[in-house]
This record gives sequence, C-alpha cells and structure tokens, in this order.
Amino acid sequence: MSTKGKGTRAERELFHMFWETGSFIPVRAAGSGSTPIPNPDLIVGNGEKTFAIECKALKSGSKYFPKKEIDELKIFSERFGAEPWIGIRFDNEGWWFLDLNNLGKSKKDNFMVSLDIARKRGLRFEELIGKFKQKKII
Repeated sequence: MSTKGKGTRAERELFHMFWETGSFIPVRAAGSGSTPIPNPDLIVGNGEKTFAIECKALKSGSKYFPKKEIDELKIFSERFGAEPWIGIRFDNEGWWFLDLNNLGKSKKDNFMVSLDIARKRGLRFEELIGKFKQKKII
C-alpha cells in the first residue's frame, strides 16, 4: 500500500474512533496538505473540547515535521479555537497524541516524533478524550 493510502486509512480509523465515543464529532478535512491554507487532517469536538489533529502513520522509526507544517497547525488552531495535536499511529502500537510542546527537535530546527518520545510524552486515545489519565514514569 502506498504511503498516501496508509495515511488515508489511518485518518479514517481515527475518525471512526472519535465517532464511536458517542460524544465527539470528527470532521475529516479533504485535501489537507494540498492547499496553501493551513488545514489539519481532522477537526474533532464535543462542545467542551475541540482538537485540530495532524495525523501520521508509521511502520516504525521517527517522523520529521518541517517547522512550517507545525506553524500552520498552530495558526489554524488559534484561529479556530482548537487545541493543536499530532496524532501518530505506529504499527503494532496504536495511536499516540502529542501536544506541540512535547515534540522532539531536530538539528535543523524542525520537529520529530519517535516511538520513545511518544511513550514518554504522549497520550493514548483514552487519555486524550478524558476517559482516564495515566501516570508517566520518566
């Protein structure tokens, strides 16, 4: 399967996870990343919280984000009144969510997420939606 196909499948999976909570309404932004206007992959809300989520799917390893991509997510979120999040799905590991302040930094002033960073600084889906809070051991 192509990288784009894998990403689309992951976005749809997350869309359905939010819908199945019974309280969150997800909207998948068609064409996100293909327009010069900031546009996250998913916008999700429940009347109390609103998330703007950039979704990525990885087999393993790390994902690097250009500073511009993170800046655009911040701009959209500020204007929309949403919390900006990176949702990253690792094969055989499931979804992790990172606040932009918890992303790793690369040497070239870009951002990155690895499975190790996600485990240490990220939230699981149930934590993000407020179902429970897990204590982190660092």
